[in-house]
Amino acid sequence: MSGFRSLSSGLRALQPAAFGADPSGERLARIRRSPHFKDGVFQNPGGTARTRPSGSMVDFAKVFLDKEQRPRRAPTGTIPVHATTLADIAKPPATGLRLTWMGHSSVLAEIDGHRVLFDPVWGERCSPFSFAGPKRLHPAPLPLAALGPVDVVVISHDHYDHLDLPSIKALAGTDTVFAVPLGVGSHLEHWGVSADRLRELDWHEETKIGGLTLTATPARHFCGRGLRNTQHTLWASWSVAGDEHRIYHSGDTGYFDGFKDIGAQHGPFDATMIQIGAYSDFWPDIHMTPEEGMRAHLDLQGGRPHGAMMPIHWGTFNLATHAWAEPGEWTLAAGEAVGQPVAVPVPGQPFEPGGELPGRAWWRDVSLPLTRQWPVPELAPKVAHGAEADALDLVEES
Repeated sequence: MSGFRSLSSGLRALQPAAFGADPSGERLARIRRSPHFKDGVFQNPGGTARTRPSGSMVDFAKVFLDKEQRPRRAPTGTIPVHATTLADIAKPPATGLRLTWMGHSSVLAEIDGHRVLFDPVWGERCSPFSFAGPKRLHPAPLPLAALGPVDVVVISHDHYDHLDLPSIKALAGTDTVFAVPLGVGSHLEHWGVSADRLRELDWHEETKIGGLTLTATPARHFCGRGLRNTQHTLWASWSVAGDEHRIYHSGDTGYFDGFKDIGAQHGPFDATMIQIGAYSDFWPDIHMTPEEGMRAHLDLQGGRPHGAMMPIHWGTFNLATHAWAEPGEWTLAAGEAVGQPVAVPVPGQPFEPGGELPGRAWWRDVSLPLTRQWPVPELAPKVAHGAEADALDLVEES
């Protein structure tokens, strides 16, 4: 028996450090006490979500290998990147809120005097290996060390394109606090982040860091880094509220009715960062299309256009079979259909949601033309009725 234990220990020693560590001890006991953990796994809101491609592998291969569509999955030229400097972000935002999209789902949010860094991925590949896996399509706008002090790093879940070992190791040497979903702290401790700097939350739990209230809110996705997907770490979206402003980061998620509840409890938001890339008919439950992302934004805002919506989870890595530029085009079309302002900065371009939004379709300069017409959301009739009621109220008041 001791021989088997030695073999098991040896195999674990051969695993890449990027695999992280499974929860154990009191952390695992807490996971098992979670109301969202059942039958040995975390459960998704809205019922079981398919986490593997649906349909046959033959069908998927046909789409993946299509000679006409494959060239559209990458830019035709160099992706423009704003060379962010410390000077860009050293001066406090005039409105009290500034966002800088660093690419994919990484966003620096400066909110009411505090700095929040969402899903920092500065590595060259979202993979446990340096020689294989999806590679960046553009460089990071600035070195992570040049970003300056960050009050809190927020992680949405433990997939490689959101939880990046090189980035976490770089941040482990600072005094920043990490807010993570339940179980994800096991990876961070394994990589050198001390337990006293972790705020590990289940859905609907909150933590206060400085003048900010961070709440882990539900999402419809899954987890896993190693050879086995034990579903022992949670995935989450996040609400961050300061003294004056509120923002929301979706992480990765399929569309579900829970966005309305999140909006009712924590919104409306001055800005939302919504996942709209890496979607596919082969995995419709775990990633949103831009049309679904816009519907999610409206749900979060009480059913009406409000604040700024910034699409994330696109442009940096090729993780699906849709055209590289499609998420940007579709999001603009979806926003125009409902009158919702959309911010589409180039990576590294700071902007203030309360001011002029970056709206130029910069990807058109470096992509093949797209002629597809996409489904877009419609404002629900009750929203229109609500607007009419507001107009009547104004008439009566005048």
